[in-house]
Amino acid sequence: MDTVLQVKDLTKLYRRRRAEPVVAVDRVSFSVSKNEVVGLLGPNGAGKTTTIKCIAGLIKPTSGEIWLDGIDAIRRPGKAMERVAALLEGNRNIYWRLTPRENLEFFAGIQGHPVGRVRGYIDELIELFDLKDKERTSARMLSRGMQQKLALACALVRQTEVLLLDEPTLGLDVETSYELRHILKQMGARGERTILLSSHDMHVVQDICERVVIINNGRVVVDDRVRSLMKLFRASAYRFELEGQLAEELALTLRGRFPLLALSATDHRTYIDADLKDGNELYEVLDILKGGNTQIKSIGHKEPNLEEIFLTIVKGQLK
Repeated sequence: MDTVLQVKDLTKLYRRRRAEPVVAVDRVSFSVSKNEVVGLLGPNGAGKTTTIKCIAGLIKPTSGEIWLDGIDAIRRPGKAMERVAALLEGNRNIYWRLTPRENLEFFAGIQGHPVGRVRGYIDELIELFDLKDKERTSARMLSRGMQQKLALACALVRQTEVLLLDEPTLGLDVETSYELRHILKQMGARGERTILLSSHDMHVVQDICERVVIINNGRVVVDDRVRSLMKLFRASAYRFELEGQLAEELALTLRGRFPLLALSATDHRTYIDADLKDGNELYEVLDILKGGNTQIKSIGHKEPNLEEIFLTIVKGQLK
């Protein structure tokens, strides 16, 4: 597959007076192929947004390379930025005094698309994002959800090869978040754009992305397909069903040994969800439960989700 976005050894330092520089991004490398949808994940402060802003040309990296559709984005930023559109930190990339239609016409125009040629596509976007009833209303009068949808539509109307999305569902209600997720999922399924998406909403990432790049402390710690990660962690995710309530002392012992272990209970059952990397850890859990005279009803594999996988990786549990 053709590589559309390539990041090589990207580094960003923020220098401080009389102190060591802050390393925001530390030799980050990854690539995205044509029409691929990739999630860029990491905890707060990991370097995700800095990486995206470097790709978007908003921050100059300290060192490294960024290539967009074969163009050196650091040496030729103007030419490279013709290939990319971005939605950064929610709904900031719209003009509040313009209507949705005027915003779309404006952003199409700055990309060099005559309004007459894209009028049909603008009509499609207005329908797709359910903005028809508000197309003549000033953007500042729209709800946050509609502003967010308009911001994404404005990124799409530029019709660039690469689309950067930083927290596209941030601060939205459940219904609007689901609508945006559905639209992005359709785009990904149809292979319409090359998308790099950063989000704390793991449901969005798991629904939309084929692959994830996880950054922690400014470095890439995982670069793998979502399906492969799910398969890898499925083999080590266990659920224990116990008779009755678990003694508090046993619960503390288990949590002390396995920090990511999850406990839940009903009136007559206790459930333990744990990520166990090998047979020794499984036997260790069994020994702890046996020592507390706990009756085990069943042991089985649990279907992991991306959020659990992400937390395990970030907390250094992946060996």
